[in-house]
Amino acid sequence: MDRKFIIAGAVLGGLAVAIGAYGAHGGAKYMTPETAITFGKAVKYQMHHALAILITALLTAHMPRQSKILNLAGYAFLGGVVFFSGSLYLIVFAGAHPGYITPFGGTLFVAGWLLLVYAALKNKKQE
Repeated sequence: MDRKFIIAGAVLGGLAVAIGAYGAHGGAKYMTPETAITFGKAVKYQMHHALAILITALLTAHMPRQSKILNLAGYAFLGGVVFFSGSLYLIVFAGAHPGYITPFGGTLFVAGWLLLVYAALKNKKQE
């Protein structure tokens, strides 16, 4: 298994829980209904893709011949969390408008999922 993705997925998952708890309790009073929705999306996508990173690490052990593709998928998910969720956190907490950073993060998420599909299809050919 790929240790770096296990660590990254676990850290991002734990942070999603902690950030979500902050938003549900102390931070909620500082949010408008619109920013609360944005905040919820950031936390949700962070958690989902923290789990995707962990799954990618497990798949690396299951499909070692596809480790390069799976590493790309893991980095795509990691970059997606940084750019997508990170930019949404900037909107909520700093009032920033990061432009095209959010869609870039979303594109990285899609790329990660497509890379998982590609790894599975390529692995099937090699069985």
